[in-house]
Amino acid sequence: MKDSVQDLLPLTEAYFYILVTLYRGDAHGYAMMQDVEQMSRGRVRIGAGTLYTALSTLQKKGLIDFAQGADSTDSRRKLYAITDKGREVLKGEMVRLEELLHNARQAIEQTLGGGA
Repeated sequence: MKDSVQDLLPLTEAYFYILVTLYRGDAHGYAMMQDVEQMSRGRVRIGAGTLYTALSTLQKKGLIDFAQGADSTDSRRKLYAITDKGREVLKGEMVRLEELLHNARQAIEQTLGGGA
């Protein structure tokens, strides 16, 4: 049985950033670690062990795969790419996060507008 987009949500912060990085283009592990740290302005740092465990999990779920023409036998040269399913899951997570923010903003505005 294949997981639906909703079955794969929510994403961990590491998974989210890895998918965002790969959405921008194929990348190898070290480049992903740098990209995540840069995107998060240093707040999120993914170590090598965490990254490669996450990549393995994302690959098993069908969200990423080796890039076309990548050498999957040489661990130092593995180039990863996001799959169509990975794009769908990333977009689903973005919708989920936007809903959370919308609901929180609405609740806070109502509280502030109610004379609190």
